[in-house]
Amino acid sequence: MKVTFYGTRGSIPTPGPNTVIYGGNTACVLLEANNKKLILDSGTGIRLLGERLAKETDSIHILLSHNHWDHIQGFPFFVPAYQANRTIHIYSAPTEPMQPKAILEQMERSFFPVPPSKLSAKIHVHSLTEEVANLNIAGFEIITKAINHPNGGFAYKISCDNKTIAYVTDNELYSKDNLKTSLSQWHAFLADVDLLIHDAQYTDSEMPSKLGWGHSSIAQAITLGQTAKVKQLILYSHAPERTDNELNAVLAQYDKNQPMQFDIAKEGQVIHL
Repeated sequence: MKVTFYGTRGSIPTPGPNTVIYGGNTACVLLEANNKKLILDSGTGIRLLGERLAKETDSIHILLSHNHWDHIQGFPFFVPAYQANRTIHIYSAPTEPMQPKAILEQMERSFFPVPPSKLSAKIHVHSLTEEVANLNIAGFEIITKAINHPNGGFAYKISCDNKTIAYVTDNELYSKDNLKTSLSQWHAFLADVDLLIHDAQYTDSEMPSKLGWGHSSIAQAITLGQTAKVKQLILYSHAPERTDNELNAVLAQYDKNQPMQFDIAKEGQVIHL
């Protein structure tokens, strides 16, 4: 399985000289295995991915963790959506309130100059309404788990070609306001996965003022990966103010003697499992 990061930032795009290494585009990850593709989230990173996919004709599958803007805001700029010969399947996680077509509704009224009716592709929105353990999308076997985040959403454990990754973004591990999945349940869900991509938006010192916002700290994500004995952890959903130098410092301080491989998500980064 091949994993490519097209967007790694949380909350809002952050272009500029301080985010060159780790990237300023919001959430988007591409999985590839056995000549099949699965896109995770549709933040601004999906725009560049769309330019690549515009040269192909295959059906496209987009799996959304939730509907907050930083996870859907790139779709109006996704070139394949304007190609008449394309079919796009969008799988929308359950949210409160339920808005499975939010990714298209953001283009309506005064929010965007081009309405969704102008999209030429055949677009099918599939609403995921409850946790499932046997979802198959384009040959990827998927298990879902509710994230601890305002308005809800899903984390995904995805298996293909004898490898398993877990995509757990926008998840407050010690949530009191939005608790859907306990820490022990996360340990069981993530046990021994080959690659864990986990939210790590804040530092421990920032957490007290951010409680209830639906994110974890860098240290919490690292401890989770170690406890669940994942083979590799990638920190994800970097805070808008988190600079390249600050993330470099996190990488430098990590104990390399740990059995868990460790890295920080960078735009353009490719991981082969």
